[in-house]
Amino acid sequence: MNAMGRLIKAEMKLMVRDPLVLTFVFAFPVVTMLIIGGAFGTTPTPAFEHTNPAHWYVASYLTVTIAAGGLVMLPVHLASYRERGVLRRFTAAGFPHWSFAIAQLIVGLVTVTVACALLLAVAAPVYGIPALHSAWRVVAALVLGAVAFVSIGVLLGTLLPSARSAQAVGLLIFFPSFLLGAGGPPPHVMGHMVKNIAGPLPLTQLTDAVRDPWLGIGQGTGSLIVVAAIAVAATTIAARRAAL
Repeated sequence: MNAMGRLIKAEMKLMVRDPLVLTFVFAFPVVTMLIIGGAFGTTPTPAFEHTNPAHWYVASYLTVTIAAGGLVMLPVHLASYRERGVLRRFTAAGFPHWSFAIAQLIVGLVTVTVACALLLAVAAPVYGIPALHSAWRVVAALVLGAVAFVSIGVLLGTLLPSARSAQAVGLLIFFPSFLLGAGGPPPHVMGHMVKNIAGPLPLTQLTDAVRDPWLGIGQGTGSLIVVAAIAVAATTIAARRAAL
């Protein structure tokens, strides 16, 4: 356990020093949330389910930080370790195969939690924090979503051969998911075909599971079940891959 604690501590230090983490997990969601929230104003409109558009994006962008951590940060970090043979050195040093995956899961969850807290801290004085209509549903969705996307990140990092390929694939998945599932226009102004593409995306399901009960526009039960299923499946597959 002492060795595991040292591994987690070392990985945390490396994560915070990584410019990709600082850009995509901490800075990008905050800056984009401020811009998009300001663009649509604070007057409730039918496009935003008669809620404050700024609050709509505050709730939505918490899921963007989760997706950025899972789709961009972790795959690149893990793939770079595999590419440089670092994982083989961990094995040679006597660390179990599962220890590094567990460390990445913990580091990923901590990083995402800090990023969410930062986004809310910035949003509070600018747009205010929307009142929670169903706190337990929101918390459950955020926890399950974080586990799901961090596990997806660990899985991608074990599958992709290099840091460059991990970055390319991660960004290719992240940006369409970001625009269609959380940070782009609200579903009510999307075309029929675009809505059909956006609906099944994991980030869309997570955003609906967080935003609907938060703003009181729905319970998000179906989306929460989907997110839970993704979390279980992704964690199981990532654990098996990490044990190879």
